[in-house]
Amino acid sequence: MQRVAVLGLGIVGSRVRERLLAAAYPVTCWSRTQRGLVGEKDSPEEAVKEADLVSVYLKDAPMVREVFERAKAGLKSGAIVLNHSTIDLATTLWLAEQCAAKGCDFIDAPFTGSKDASAAGQLLYYTAGNEELVESVSDFLAVSSKGRIHCGEIGAATVTKLATNLISACTVQAMSEALAIAARHGVAPEIFTEAAIRNGSGSPLMAMKYPGILKGDFEPHFTMANMWKDSRYALALAESAGMNLPAITAVSARMGEMCAEGSGELDFSALAKAYES
Repeated sequence: MQRVAVLGLGIVGSRVRERLLAAAYPVTCWSRTQRGLVGEKDSPEEAVKEADLVSVYLKDAPMVREVFERAKAGLKSGAIVLNHSTIDLATTLWLAEQCAAKGCDFIDAPFTGSKDASAAGQLLYYTAGNEELVESVSDFLAVSSKGRIHCGEIGAATVTKLATNLISACTVQAMSEALAIAARHGVAPEIFTEAAIRNGSGSPLMAMKYPGILKGDFEPHFTMANMWKDSRYALALAESAGMNLPAITAVSARMGEMCAEGSGELDFSALAKAYES
């Protein structure tokens, strides 16, 4: 079995590690917060020292850059680094350059799915880079996923992930506004959400988030802070392309306000909290 290092043990990384161990992969790991786990190392460079595959599940671009600067000293030539963190395009391209300089291969591999999906091995990976290289790790990715979509050259998966998160953020904001309008005009929330889910505009995201919104349960599956971060990365892509994106601009501003008010570590469905009164 290939030796694996997992960098980042948050909501998803910790659960992917558990699935890899259950599949008999030898796993080392590192997280900024020490957890006392089997195979846990004191530094990123120690964690990756013997690894054939390095999976990165970190919070944002600054953290990815900081941790990789430390980890690369321990990377062995020929290792494959897979970045699963949702980061900006510039950092993805930087990672590819850094890996090449170390004689390592790099796969751009963010995912969709969260706490429940990672625990059940139902993530969906977006991959980019050399297709033969990606195919060579297909069994490894299958341990934590239900499939993958190859998006093209390095960077294409990052862009795809940011663009799909744009849809999710704007959808939950629209869901929150629609529910608030209906409730203020006397429609029972349970009736409205059933009508919305069964409407042509209904979606798996709607079916996933409305039940929690109705109960006021905003346990984090994907935090508001992370979605706000991703919205800013998406806006940077738009700016570099000379585009104006009014919907995500407005939703990003709302998420920033709510993070400042203390909702950053709640699920991003807490956008609905603005209408609770």
